[in-house]
Amino acid sequence: QVQLVESGGGLVQAGDSLKLSCVASGRSFSGSTMAWFRQAPGKEREFVAASKWNSGSKTYADSVKRRFILSRDSPDDTMYLQMNNLKLEDTAVYYCAARSLGLISRSAGQYQYWGQGTQVTVSS
Repeated sequence: QVQLVESGGGLVQAGDSLKLSCVASGRSFSGSTMAWFRQAPGKEREFVAASKWNSGSKTYADSVKRRFILSRDSPDDTMYLQMNNLKLEDTAVYYCAARSLGLISRSAGQYQYWGQGTQVTVSS
């Protein structure tokens, strides 16, 4: 059974940093795409960043580019999201997602596996 477990969320002030983790288990993710999405209250789930596991290629949403860094620890199938210079608008539940096959996608509907989410709240 595939499991994605996020951790690392919390309450921080604007300008602070936070690092999220996602531990994947239950199958090999070597050919997969792993991604971070987020969902703020009253809004749709939106793409944050993704990485093709075997090539290491990455892509980011414009809103987080140059502030967020996606990294991975392949042997442990763990993915991280380093979030720097956090802004009020980064407040959301952050979800880890995995897609078995295909290219990197920014569409939530293309991902088969999801974690339970971790809350990130940025205060002024």
